[in-house]
Amino acid sequence: MKHLLEIDTKLLKNFNFILIIQMIPLWIMSVFLVKEIQPSLYDKQMLYYTVAFIGFVVAFIIPWRKIIWWFVPIFYGANLLMLIAVEFIGKSILGAQRWIEIPGIGITVQPSEFIKVSVLMMLGHLISRTPPPKGGYGLVSFAKLSVFIIVPFLLIAKEPDLGTALVLLISGYGILFIIGVKWQIWAIIITVVIVSIPTIIYPNLHDYQKKRINDFLDHPSYHVQQALIAIGSGGLDGNAKEDATQTQLKFLPISTSDFIFAYLGERFGFIGMVSVVLLYIFLILHLLFISWLHQDDHLIQVFATGTAFLFFIYMCVNIYMIIGLAPVVGLPLPMFSHGGTSFIIFAIIFGILQNLLAFKDFLKYNTDHKTFLISKDRLK
Repeated sequence: MKHLLEIDTKLLKNFNFILIIQMIPLWIMSVFLVKEIQPSLYDKQMLYYTVAFIGFVVAFIIPWRKIIWWFVPIFYGANLLMLIAVEFIGKSILGAQRWIEIPGIGITVQPSEFIKVSVLMMLGHLISRTPPPKGGYGLVSFAKLSVFIIVPFLLIAKEPDLGTALVLLISGYGILFIIGVKWQIWAIIITVVIVSIPTIIYPNLHDYQKKRINDFLDHPSYHVQQALIAIGSGGLDGNAKEDATQTQLKFLPISTSDFIFAYLGERFGFIGMVSVVLLYIFLILHLLFISWLHQDDHLIQVFATGTAFLFFIYMCVNIYMIIGLAPVVGLPLPMFSHGGTSFIIFAIIFGILQNLLAFKDFLKYNTDHKTFLISKDRLK
């Protein structure tokens, strides 16, 4: 009994409760706004929360350190096959072919969301097996790791879903930047990208993607105009629900998902928007602190860094597009916008990170009986 209590105490000690506490205000504010905008979506939102909680618990109890060596290649390969399958059996919605419909039940899944977990796992697995030398990875190692980022990036971009593809690309290379790569490699990449944007990348964009960029550079689209009106009408401390006419009278499009930040501004004003942004900033800084604190454990470092980059990119792109400082793309505000797939994926990522943190001090364990837990301290 004493041994079991010691195990429970160590698990609770390593479990990062602050991460969960930091996200609770975002969830409460999100469901509050969604219920105000469209009460019929409240039950659906709570269902997403329930499924996400189950996903978090399952991800937390799986012995990742024990199975990652065989699970990751299979999971990553299966995700790539799903992305390839989208090209042949994918369901097209609003002109984009990004979903696969599960036969018989009519539910659609978006493989590009699951690939985020796959890439994090693959990078963590490969980097933990071959840590960077002093001075960072060289060209050969960098190229090998890049393959696992670029292949899914190209498949997602072809759907087309350039927004999600760029999030994956930037997050993947953000992880490598934190882990360590020789600076000469980054200098070459930046030079190639700058030269390629006007000569290769822009000419090969789809017409609607070029239109979004041109609208951003020339004049705001209808969506952005309505979002700016909503934010402007909120002033410093916002309006009462009945006075938030941009949203309540349906002038603001996609107000429960991609443009929910605009309703936040209309409802709670500048103070409400700054408060939410600060919550995100503190969460991102906390994740980067976890990464720095566990530099000796590359699995934790990769997941903490990758999650921080995902939150940072999603938050910046979503807010910037709403206020007209970036082209409009379909990226939600993470764990805030209404929607199930993205929320559940983030919950699973946090479950895996918490697992890696909680079981950091244990060499071996399984989920059937906690007496199989062996502390590293007892082996010394």
